[in-house]
Amino acid sequence: MSVTRWAWLLLVPLSPVSGQRPDTAALDPEQLEARFHYQTGRIVIGAGLATLDVLRTFRYLDPRETDVVLTTWGNPPGNTTLGMLVPAGASVFSPESWAVVIQYDEDGHVDDADAASINYPKLLKDMQRRTRDENAERTKAGYAPVELVDWAEPPRYDLVSHKLYWAKDLRFGSQTVHTLNYNIRVLGRRGVLVLNAVGTMDQLTPVKTGMAAAIAFVDFNEGNRYADFVAGRDKVAEYGIAALIAGGIAAKAGFFKLLLAGILALKKVLIVAVVAVGAWLKRLFGRRSAQAPQPPVSRPG
Repeated sequence: MSVTRWAWLLLVPLSPVSGQRPDTAALDPEQLEARFHYQTGRIVIGAGLATLDVLRTFRYLDPRETDVVLTTWGNPPGNTTLGMLVPAGASVFSPESWAVVIQYDEDGHVDDADAASINYPKLLKDMQRRTRDENAERTKAGYAPVELVDWAEPPRYDLVSHKLYWAKDLRFGSQTVHTLNYNIRVLGRRGVLVLNAVGTMDQLTPVKTGMAAAIAFVDFNEGNRYADFVAGRDKVAEYGIAALIAGGIAAKAGFFKLLLAGILALKKVLIVAVVAVGAWLKRLFGRRSAQAPQPPVSRPG
């Protein structure tokens, strides 16, 4: 287990039981699955923000049901998402499952002028170095180190569709099974649609195939698209494409956003062995309360 940030992931695993809401805590995965209302077809998300044309290879869960899934995986309740995509034909709670969590970061219009000039091998080395440098902090906090092994899929940016994707091969502690983080970013007028898939490296082929389909059927609606940006009126983000990949955005993000991004990376590990760190989390919240007000957390749906 590790404590880190986005590309180097902030991981604070909790006991699934302690994090679940009262109406779901007593239910086993099969009972939870029976309560879900999977959707397919044309689905509008984020109060008209974007549209998903969900193919038969995927099913969609709304934000409320996504929160139940994330809580069962070990996240604290109250996760702010736009829902989740689950591959058809398998339970979201099965060991071989993977899913795509959808979020929206309204940090402003991302200038993509640096996209063509990014040196991705150098960017990877910088990310690897920063990951190693932060291992001392993770170890001090009682967590195992994390290693960014390589790109599982090198970054690619489409200048026409303004869609970006990449994947990372991560190793946590002495785990022999590496973790796969597959990322899609869709740039819009005022922010970025964030699609994160988490699995294990031996799932790279199905995840890669599924994410290729997902990147094609997700897009902003008219008025929210990249081309709808109004210079001088709309906010411009403080980062570009390189920082979006490297995790510079995470340094500006709130604690709870980082918490969600990090715990998702440990989904597979959590299924095998959940580590309860309630006391550590309580101390962390206590320190933050004394230092500064915590960002508000509202339950989606």
